[in-house]
Amino acid sequence: MKPPVPHRRWALAAAAVLALVVGGLTIPVTRAAEAAPVGAGSYTTTPVGALPTGCGAMSTNPRQFATANAPAGAVPTNDWWSSLLFKRTDCAFSEPLHAHPTSYDTFTDGLGFSANSTPAISGTANGVGEYHYPYVQDIRVGVAGLAAPQVKVDGWTDWTVSPYWSDGSRTLRATIGHGLPFAYFQASGGDAVIGTSGTADVWSNGGATIGFRVNGHDYVAYAPSGATWTVSGGRISSTLAGRGYFSVALLPPTASATERADLATTYGRYAHAHVTGTRVSYAYDPATNGLSTTYAFTTTAREGTATQTVVSLYPHQWKSLAGSTPITPTYPSARGRMKVLTGVNQFRTAMAFQGVLPELPAVGDGSGADLATLTGHLAAARSNPMDQRGNDTYWTGKGLGRAARLAEIADLVNDTATRDSALNAIRSTLTDWFTASSGKTQKLFYYDANWGTLIGYPASYGSDQELNDHHFHYGYFIAAAATLAKFDPSWAATSRYGGMVDLLIRDANNYRRDDTRFPYLRDFDIYAGHDWASGHGSFGSGNNQESSSEGMNFANALIQWGQVTGDTTVRDAGIFLYTTQAAAIQEYWFDVSDQNFPAAFGHSTVGMVWGDGGAYATWFSADPEMIQGINLLPVTGGHLYLGNNPAYVRTNYAELVRNNGGPPTVWQDILWQFQALGDPDAALANLRANPGYTPEEGESRAHTFHWIRNLAALGTVDTSVTANHPLSAVFSRNGTRTYVASNPSANPITVTFSTGTRLTVAAGKTATTGAYTWSGGNASGGVPPSTNPPTTAPPTTAPPTTAPPTTAPPTTPPPSSGSPTRYLLAGGGLGAAGSAGTTTVAAANGNHDGTPTNPQVFTATGLNLAYSGAQTAFDLFLDAGTAVGNGVQVRVSYDLTGNGSWDRTETWRYFATDPVPGYEHYTQNAGLASATGTLGTLSNGTVRVEVWSAIGNNPTTLGLGNQSVLRLPYS
Repeated sequence: MKPPVPHRRWALAAAAVLALVVGGLTIPVTRAAEAAPVGAGSYTTTPVGALPTGCGAMSTNPRQFATANAPAGAVPTNDWWSSLLFKRTDCAFSEPLHAHPTSYDTFTDGLGFSANSTPAISGTANGVGEYHYPYVQDIRVGVAGLAAPQVKVDGWTDWTVSPYWSDGSRTLRATIGHGLPFAYFQASGGDAVIGTSGTADVWSNGGATIGFRVNGHDYVAYAPSGATWTVSGGRISSTLAGRGYFSVALLPPTASATERADLATTYGRYAHAHVTGTRVSYAYDPATNGLSTTYAFTTTAREGTATQTVVSLYPHQWKSLAGSTPITPTYPSARGRMKVLTGVNQFRTAMAFQGVLPELPAVGDGSGADLATLTGHLAAARSNPMDQRGNDTYWTGKGLGRAARLAEIADLVNDTATRDSALNAIRSTLTDWFTASSGKTQKLFYYDANWGTLIGYPASYGSDQELNDHHFHYGYFIAAAATLAKFDPSWAATSRYGGMVDLLIRDANNYRRDDTRFPYLRDFDIYAGHDWASGHGSFGSGNNQESSSEGMNFANALIQWGQVTGDTTVRDAGIFLYTTQAAAIQEYWFDVSDQNFPAAFGHSTVGMVWGDGGAYATWFSADPEMIQGINLLPVTGGHLYLGNNPAYVRTNYAELVRNNGGPPTVWQDILWQFQALGDPDAALANLRANPGYTPEEGESRAHTFHWIRNLAALGTVDTSVTANHPLSAVFSRNGTRTYVASNPSANPITVTFSTGTRLTVAAGKTATTGAYTWSGGNASGGVPPSTNPPTTAPPTTAPPTTAPPTTAPPTTPPPSSGSPTRYLLAGGGLGAAGSAGTTTVAAANGNHDGTPTNPQVFTATGLNLAYSGAQTAFDLFLDAGTAVGNGVQVRVSYDLTGNGSWDRTETWRYFATDPVPGYEHYTQNAGLASATGTLGTLSNGTVRVEVWSAIGNNPTTLGLGNQSVLRLPYS
């Protein structure tokens, strides 16, 4: 077994805390070396550990690389352009800035451009590997004679930045941004100069506009009217007619010179409407669970009357675009194809928020043997619900997350002892961290007024010196606080510790533009749609992020906290972050549509997204389990987005097994829980077959069992249905939907789903279709209730312990030997029905998924049947008795002409049997695991059925004679 390795990432944010108002509570301005009160909590203003560091005096003056024109307030970090301001490796200039569709770099004489569309791919398809579109310079834009000693930042907006050069005689100011084909310039002290890599292929030079090709990429430079461009080898220059402004645009690749010229003309209409501001706004509609997001551009007309511009959209944007139509050419990028809108000053996306839950309902483990298993696991965790592996902000957060899951689950099944133990651990831990008493140097938060950030000590993974990972760390704190607030709302009041929770939220992702103590949405890249992890972003490949799922843990925490405390502003900010990032993850970490990764990359997922690409890798491990698992943990009711595409879940898990050379051996619980979102029966079989697994550091056996067992009852996430309540979800199994909603409030609610289904949810409860499951909280307020909930959980209309057969055995006379309906017979035949009997399928004693091992074999020969175009169907009667962890698999093979060669082989996904005596029905609904060849007419053909144990240490009984049946797709 490979040893578990603590995982690290380079992540996120900073923020700030000083004085003003938090949730209506006035916080006094404090002097240095004082503890600042926030309700009953406090933070310190006295440094207690390492501080952010960079070049020169950055620890005390993060604005040393900003001009006087830069916006006031806390400086942003954790962005695509952060290495311009937060300099770490080059103390004069930046690392490459991957804005898309263009990448940029800064030099003493100006701004470099790269439109590299050729990925560099390293590694092998089944091992650690990565792809990048590295910076390869096409042109450099500057001012004749410019020799600036450094580049500074002259301004920023939501997704643009303005680098600035000055050598005392000459100046250059540029504005660049995500999605902008244009870079806009203001210059003084000399001619505008464009240096090209080699001699430029000039295809148009019409006065103020020049079009040229470099390295196969087409650029157009637009000078003021009346100006001209002069070409001399690899140098293009203009006096700009003394007016000091110009723009340079990258054109999308085109098929013809005519199309290229037309684009240059179209872009030219907006070339002098310089983008000077960008701003996002969003609106969540609870009635429809819909999120509308508007991306707006402010322009300044340097000449002419145009106020609109040209923008390009990432896949997560154009796939949800509302009310606009892109033009045909597209840009290649590290994120996939970017579609173009011309003549716009804003665009809007419309996305459905699918809903989140505090926890899955106990529909599968609320009674019987499974309840006993669950309560046993809960009891084992009761004395140490956090099971904390370290005392820094990250590992404390992991422990808090574990305890929160235990509290939620224990409450669902009326285990008040474990619930209260977990809640007490959360309460005491958070209260300790949220109190900065005199002389305390650990387990507290420090506000740094220079950087405008709240740092928890002990820090870890660069959360102090590099402002990494704040959203990862603090998301656990906020989520645990939300669970505690359901049961102890007085603790969460602003007058007590709610204000400190709000400060953690604002540190990582300040949702208030008017709170200048923190930059707006510090760690969230608004246009790219996801978080960045590194505070400084000083890498050649740009910024990066591993654990998108821990970023989503933060977003979900805001939804849960906002809902339970009634703060709809925080809730809606969480919904914006969650919904947008869920779409981005599907595109850029998972590439579920198989359109964004380079074809030669060879992976269905990445462990890390970089500014210029992605990597099947992590910072801390080369194990496939961790490369793929880092974007799956923690598993919570806020991570149902991972199951939005069950087929992709199966693809992702299959790659893991392939790259690992077999099933996972570390982080098994995380990976099985993910597998359960696409194949819950297989996940349950894996869990039951491996009772001795080692839990991941933030997991518990109770939560893993609860999650997988209940998904086996609920089925997979149904994204075709939404609700008018944020704490809701819909699942589907065998065509039957289960509707779920949670109500942490003190009053009953009715939730309406888009199908018309209405669900009444009592105060402090979670409801499922037609019934209630005990859940969540003390609706009357105050401390957790001293009296127990009902000793018997209300009915949940759980599914039957054995599924009914998809097709009942026939009651008509047995078919003839030429019939497509064949029964599995004693002696190994496939023929007409006979007397009921049984045979034994031997135990697997290992994992034989996909490979027949000691199979029971049944054969029919001499078949002459016409192919109907349908698929194989079967109904096998299986009984594993009380055995736990068994899974039986079937392979059906067709030799169409009886020549001894199998023309079609179908291996079906194994069926996880339950430990309850009585037959279960294994049918084709399990789905194909693999298939080779094609079906056709059977002419003296042969059909063979092999049945074996894929997993499990006990034998299984297979019904024969008039029971197990095979229905061939023939007539």
